Amino acid sequence: MKSRLRIIFPIGLFLALFLDGSLSNVFAGSLFKYPYSSVLHLVLLWLIFAVFLDERDDLPVVAWSAFAGLVFDWFYTGVFGVYLIALPLVVYLCRQIKPWLDLNFLTLLMVYIINLTIVEAFVYIWYMISKIVTSNLADFAVYTLGPTIAVNLAIFVILYYPVRQLYLRVD
Repeated sequence: MKSRLRIIFPIGLFLALFLDGSLSNVFAGSLFKYPYSSVLHLVLLWLIFAVFLDERDDLPVVAWSAFAGLVFDWFYTGVFGVYLIALPLVVYLCRQIKPWLDLNFLTLLMVYIINLTIVEAFVYIWYMISKIVTSNLADFAVYTLGPTIAVNLAIFVILYYPVRQLYLRVD
């Protein structure tokens, strides 16, 4: 019997893709208030939840993350390849460390902070090489990375228990 999670996971992923752009647009005045910019990462959050909360590891999260990255690049960044590479890379790294972690709220919170930092640094380096951004590393850390982590941690705290319950009930 196929897991209902195989149906719910892609629906949640598409919802996260949609909300990443929609909420960024609706709250643009708060998220992108000069000189600060906070990037929502609901797709990354959903993928990390999938890796760590799916106890059977039967979801093809790497493939879905590549697809989500392609859609994200296509619709939101306009720079092909950034999230197409970054999201599967983070999912792969999470799968590698999962067996060694005691999964609880704080552990997953720390994993999420690290993954946010990896993705944001990856995007920053990609944009620097492509000459899309010219800001220095200190400006990136203060004006983008810090606010991005703060906003996404608040979202993590709000969504952790409901999503965890969803995974426990569906699986």
